[in-house]
Amino acid sequence: MEKIKEFTPVSLLLGIVIGIIMTAANVYLGLYAGMTVSASIPAAVIAMGVYKGILNTDSVHQSNIVQTMASAGESLAAGIIFTLPALVLVGAWKDFQFWPTTIIAIAGGLLGIVFMIPLRKALIQNEEELTYPEGVACAAVLNSGDAKSGKEGFITIIKGLLIGSIFKFIGSGLKLFTGEVAIAKKFGGSTAFFGFDVSPALLAVGYIVNIHVASLVMIGGAIGFFVAIPMLGTPLGTEDASAIDLAWTLWSTQVRYLGVGAMIVGGVWSIISVRSGIVAGLAGLKEMGGSRGEVKRVEQDLPLMGISIVMLTCFALMLGLYFQMINDWGITVFTTILMIVCAFLFVAVSSYIVGLVGSSNNPVSGMTISALLVSAALFLALGYKGDSAILATLGVAAVVCCAACTAGDCSQDLKTGYLIGATPKYQQLAQIIGVIIPAFVIAPVLTLLHEAYVIGEGLKAPQAVLFASITKGLFGEGELPVNMVLYGAMLGVAVILIDSLFLRGKSFRLHLMPLAVGIYLPVTLAVPIFLGGIIRWVVEKSRVVEDESKDKGVLLGSGFIAGEAIMGVVIAIVIYTAGDALVMKINPMLQEVLSVAAFLAIASYLYRIAKKS
Repeated sequence: MEKIKEFTPVSLLLGIVIGIIMTAANVYLGLYAGMTVSASIPAAVIAMGVYKGILNTDSVHQSNIVQTMASAGESLAAGIIFTLPALVLVGAWKDFQFWPTTIIAIAGGLLGIVFMIPLRKALIQNEEELTYPEGVACAAVLNSGDAKSGKEGFITIIKGLLIGSIFKFIGSGLKLFTGEVAIAKKFGGSTAFFGFDVSPALLAVGYIVNIHVASLVMIGGAIGFFVAIPMLGTPLGTEDASAIDLAWTLWSTQVRYLGVGAMIVGGVWSIISVRSGIVAGLAGLKEMGGSRGEVKRVEQDLPLMGISIVMLTCFALMLGLYFQMINDWGITVFTTILMIVCAFLFVAVSSYIVGLVGSSNNPVSGMTISALLVSAALFLALGYKGDSAILATLGVAAVVCCAACTAGDCSQDLKTGYLIGATPKYQQLAQIIGVIIPAFVIAPVLTLLHEAYVIGEGLKAPQAVLFASITKGLFGEGELPVNMVLYGAMLGVAVILIDSLFLRGKSFRLHLMPLAVGIYLPVTLAVPIFLGGIIRWVVEKSRVVEDESKDKGVLLGSGFIAGEAIMGVVIAIVIYTAGDALVMKINPMLQEVLSVAAFLAIASYLYRIAKKS
C-alpha cells in the first residue's frame, strides 16, 4: 500500500500551535464582528512557509494536516461564541465556567466530525453538484506552492499580523484611536444614522469573503439602519434621547429581530433545499457497516467502531453535564437525546450546504435558532420554566452550533484532502485533535475578554445577545417583538422567492443568510466589511489570481485579523491585571481624525499590496 508523509509529529505540532492561535483569534473576532473567517488558507501558507522555506522539504500532505487542524479549532470557536455567552447574558451563569464550556466545545466539535464521516463519500466524492469552494481553493494553494511563494506568503502574513497588532495596541491599548466613528441626526420624527468601526480586521474580512458576500451584508445593514430605523420614528419615552442613542435603542430592541425572522426562514429553507442530498448522504451509514474488503488509502475513514466510541463518549459527557446543570434526570435524558438528533440533522445540512454555497454563506445562525426554538417549544410543552429550561435550551443550541460549524469546515478540509490524494482517516484524526486541544483555551479567553471589554457591550456579540433575548422572551422573563420577527420572516421568504425566480444561474445571488446577518449586525461593522469587498473587486478588475496562495491581499488580510485579535486578547490580559495603565488622554475630535486617517492608510496599503499579486 502506498505510504506518504502525512500524519507526522511536525505536522501535528504545527497544527496544534496554529489551531490554538486561530481559535483564540476567532473567539475575539466573532464576539466583535459576529463573523469568523476560515483558517485553512493562512494555515496552509504558513505550513508551506515552514516546510519549504525553512525545512526545505516537500510539504503538500503534511501542510494539509496542519490546515485541517487549524480549521477545526477555528470553527469550534464560532460554535461556542455564538451561543454560550448567552448563558452569562441571561444570568444563568455568573461567569464562563471552565469545564462546562470545554465539555460543550469538545462534545459539539466531535459530533460534527463523526457525524460527517458517513456522509463523506456521498457528498464529497459522488455529488457533482457540490463544489466546496473553500476546499478547492485550499487544494490549489497546497498543489501550487513552491519554496519561493511559500516563503513570500509567510512573510506577507507576518507583515499583516504586525500591522494589525500595532493598530489594535494604539487603539484599544493607548486609546489614541476610537473604535467607532458615527453620526446621527433627527429629522421629521425619524432618525438618520451613519457610522463605521475602525478595524483592519473587518476590512480584511470583507476582502477575504469577496464583494458578493460583503455586498449582501451591507444590503442587510442598509435595510436595518437606513430603512427600518427611520420608519420606526421616535417611540414614546425616547423623545429626549440623543439621535445616536435613539438609533442604537431602536436597533437593539426592534430592528435586529428582523434578522432573527429572516434567519429562521433561512434555517428552515436550508433543510428543505438539501433534503435529497441528506438522504443520499445517510446511505453512507449503511455502507460503512457492511463488509468492504481491502480499502484504498484514499478511501479509508475512521472505522465504525471508533465512530461509535466517540459518539457514546460525547453522549455520556453531555448526559453528565446536563444533569449537573439541570439536576433532573427526566429532562436531562430528554435534552441529551434531543441534542443528538438535532446535531445529526444539522451536521448533514451544514455539510451539504457549504458544498453548494461555501462556508461564508453557511446558515449556521439560522440552524441554531431553529434548534433553539424547537428545544424551547418542547420544554414549554412539558411545563419546564426558569433557569433549568434556559440552561437546557441553550445547552442544546450550543452543541448543535458547534457541531454544525465544525462539520461545515471539516467538509471543506476533506474536499481539499480528496483533491490532493490525502488519507481521510488521518484528516479525521487531525480534526479530532484539532477540536480537543484548542477547546481548552476557549473558556479562559472568554473570561479575559468579558472582564476587559464586557461581552454584549464593548464586544457586541450579536448572535449571543440575540439568543439571550429570544430565550428570555420565550420563557417569560422578557419581551420579544414578535411583529418584527414576523416581518423578518416575510422578508426572508421574499428574498428566497426573488433569488429562486429571477437570479438562479446569475453571477450575483441573493443568499439569505449573509443578508440576514447584515440586518442583525450593526451597520458600523458592515461598512468596513463592504469596503474590503470593494477593494478586492477593484483589484480583480485589473488582474486575475487563480490561486489564493498568490493573492497577497488574502494573506495580508489574514495577518490583519490574527494580529488584531491576538493583540485584543493581550490587551485584555493587561486590563484584567493592571486596569487602564496604558491609556493616554486625547481630544475626542483629534482621536476621530487620527482613527479615520489611520484606517484609510491601512485600506490603501491593502489595495497596493493586493495589486502586486
